[in-house]
Amino acid sequence: MIVPRLLGMLALGKNAQAFWVSQTRHSSAPRYIPTPSQLAAASTADEFPWSLPDGTIDASQVPKGFQSGFVSIVGFPNVGKSTLMNALVGDRLSIATNKEQTTRHRVMGVVTTQSYQLIYSDTPGILDPQYKLHEEMMASVRLALGDADVLLAVVDASAPPPPMSVELTPKGLESTPRAAENEDVMVTTLRQATNQRVVIALNKMDLLEGGLEGPGGDGAESRDAAADGEAAKALAARWRQLVPSAESVVCVCAQSGQGLDALLAEMVAALPEAPPCFSADVLTDKPERFFASEMVREAIFEQFGQEVPYSCEVAIKSFKQSPKILKIEAHINVDRDSQKGILIGKKGAAIKKLGIAARESLERFFNKKVHLELSVQVKKGWRQSELDLKSFGYGA
Repeated sequence: MIVPRLLGMLALGKNAQAFWVSQTRHSSAPRYIPTPSQLAAASTADEFPWSLPDGTIDASQVPKGFQSGFVSIVGFPNVGKSTLMNALVGDRLSIATNKEQTTRHRVMGVVTTQSYQLIYSDTPGILDPQYKLHEEMMASVRLALGDADVLLAVVDASAPPPPMSVELTPKGLESTPRAAENEDVMVTTLRQATNQRVVIALNKMDLLEGGLEGPGGDGAESRDAAADGEAAKALAARWRQLVPSAESVVCVCAQSGQGLDALLAEMVAALPEAPPCFSADVLTDKPERFFASEMVREAIFEQFGQEVPYSCEVAIKSFKQSPKILKIEAHINVDRDSQKGILIGKKGAAIKKLGIAARESLERFFNKKVHLELSVQVKKGWRQSELDLKSFGYGA
């Protein structure tokens, strides 16, 4: 299977941030495959005369009717936002586990074709902040909401829908207490999105009775449901009533890729006519070190339970590349001494297992041999420290 591959760096102007360059790689992992027309459009820089070698854009060469816009993916924790963005972009930019609050940073993914540029932002799940860390996470969500041309609201179709008697709160996400336990905040936020177009994705349709059998017909009702199951149609109708201003409600399964063609079509239709914001070979705004730290943190979420993953932050202290090997030194910061002991384990067994899992993930991601050194240090109260959070890249 051929999917976009992150390889190398491209500087966008003298003072611009570095962005990954999209290439190709082989992978056996299940991913959404772009349509042949998308792949053909992205196959060579010659197809994008407006995208100049220095990373700038020649607006005079942008074709008439070109569409471009920012799509912010929002929703509660563990509804599949990261899996969905990875599927839509065609590469694994956001880590995803079966635990809540895996995503802590806003992660951008760019898809460019000859006729449009979609700039996705994966965001942390909406929650009621308990630490300054959570406050920074919710600040990134609010920023994504404000920046968006399109809001892609992801809903867990297998969870009970909110009641019809939803009462609006004054400021939606910003003022509602216990957001993670109150579905009303999502409805409120979407209803108040007067400057953005809203597309609702009902994810995990495979867990709903009747499942998802494929996109519907040309009519609005069948397109909204994007499935033959009565349960799917009823759920789509409920969300249409809850958010009447939504452009569409699409049933999908991000894990298998079902329904994603229909979802992509709805998002492209919602994009404004505008020139591209990024060069054609830009895929994300995050540097290599960020992805390295996320891969280690993902391994922690997969291996450990209870409070340990939520008390850890990974800092990359050394990142050295050569043609054949990538050498990474990562420090795992924890909140308490007891958590350090759990991470290391008896005679170092736990951290050895963690290192193996993280290294294998890093080698798949960077497509080369990786030498990984892990260490654990206690940084008490880091989740409440503005200085520590800033050093870990929050609020930047």
